[in-house]
Amino acid sequence: MAKKVVVNIHKLTEKHNISLRELARLADIRHAALSELQSGKRENINFAHIERIAEALDIDDIREIIEIRED
Repeated sequence: MAKKVVVNIHKLTEKHNISLRELARLADIRHAALSELQSGKRENINFAHIERIAEALDIDDIREIIEIRED
């Protein structure tokens, strides 16, 4: 089985009780980019985006943001 890296945008917005639009504003990332990450349509992950999400939500463990799943 192939493995896939997944960005847990939906889990993060639920956990922090914020909207996707609010996360985009806090992290200074385009809403469309976050939406693509959330839906799995984006094939490339920008590490600067991961860093901005971690900073915006005060996350210290990258596993809260991304994970590897069986595809």
